[in-house]
Amino acid sequence: MTITQQLITLIRNKAVSEGDLQRAAFFTLDAIANMLAGRNSEPGKKLLTWGASQGGDAGRQALVAGSLTHILETDDLHRASVTHPGCVVVPAVFALAARESSNGREILLAILQGFEAMCRIGMAVGPAHYRIWHNTATCGPFGSAMAAASVLKLSDQQAMYALGNAGTQSSGFWEFLETGAMSKHLHAGRAAEAGIVAADLALLDFTGPPKVLEGDKGFFKATCADAAPELVTAEPNLPWQLSDTSIKPWPCCRHTHPAIDAALELHGLLQGKEVETVHIDTYQAAIDVCDRPHPDSEYAAKFSLYHCVAAALDAGEVIFDSFSEASRCRLTPLRGRITALVADEYESNYPVKWGSAVTVVTCCGERFSAQRQAAKGDPESALSNDEMISKAKMLLTHADLNDDSAQQIIDAILGLPKDDVSPAVVKQVLSYLR
Repeated sequence: MTITQQLITLIRNKAVSEGDLQRAAFFTLDAIANMLAGRNSEPGKKLLTWGASQGGDAGRQALVAGSLTHILETDDLHRASVTHPGCVVVPAVFALAARESSNGREILLAILQGFEAMCRIGMAVGPAHYRIWHNTATCGPFGSAMAAASVLKLSDQQAMYALGNAGTQSSGFWEFLETGAMSKHLHAGRAAEAGIVAADLALLDFTGPPKVLEGDKGFFKATCADAAPELVTAEPNLPWQLSDTSIKPWPCCRHTHPAIDAALELHGLLQGKEVETVHIDTYQAAIDVCDRPHPDSEYAAKFSLYHCVAAALDAGEVIFDSFSEASRCRLTPLRGRITALVADEYESNYPVKWGSAVTVVTCCGERFSAQRQAAKGDPESALSNDEMISKAKMLLTHADLNDDSAQQIIDAILGLPKDDVSPAVVKQVLSYLR
């Protein structure tokens, strides 16, 4: 059997408990709240304008919905694969479920399976891949294809075709960071669409390469200098990868979150004392992606370790307004007193653990330090169900939904494990994309 075939067998043989479905419902809520909030942004409005000209095709709907979900930098993150599965898998499932009249349990099963495929392949690509390729974009098509195969009830052979043709559509580079271009949002959307296209074609027995992953001219050989293919199917009896996925409490790159978490602790200790210097210890990927001492835009600030830590130390919170032009200007002096370096302790644990330490020296010579091996929102420090709902309400408010509409969506999505008919919330959510 090829690796793709083994992965399909592994996923389709995994047991699914009621708890798994309930957890999947909360992750679905997080993704949908992000998607709707993403409409209230400059790139979101451009995507909606473009989407309105594309008709009701499920793939095009998934492209728009996936892109929207990834805009505000508050979507989920799977550490070991360095992917954002929710912004790819959930939009693809919702777009197809609306067309296929899937029930709530079928929707959640597809989401569990899509997360599993995307994360397992992401864990195998190796760290060198991430330096050029955006894992969400490259591994995402496999996740959306696996999820779509579940919704469409493809045979194992057809599912293999779907993953093969999803993989050949895999792409997405980090070059957008050089100018703050909007490409990162498109990465999630295209990954969502690619899986639907591949699965729809597979339903017609449109063939795909069985060895798309390990073949001599396949995904790993083409894009992964240090791939570990064995990780795709390793430890099949682990809990679903969705349960090992982190939820972001702050609206910025997840690589900044361990340092933010530590800095928020220090804010309470400083009690307004004047800061002389700040030092961040972190891991190489965080430096690679977030080494921006002088961010010149809201988006750049979300990818700046310096700005995010400055905001946390200064205000004791990191919210959407923390990245505004006014906040960037106000925090310029503090950012200038911050340094960041790679520390062996955190580099050696990455990507299994994403950690950081922040040390502050005050003008009076006092020294304060805090460290994190995991940030708030990671499985070791997970948000409670109430915190997940509060986050969703915050995002839906940002989306300009009134309290009643927001609560209706929350209740309907969290009720998906009990839905044995096609839930109205699927079409309701997609209606906001028109």
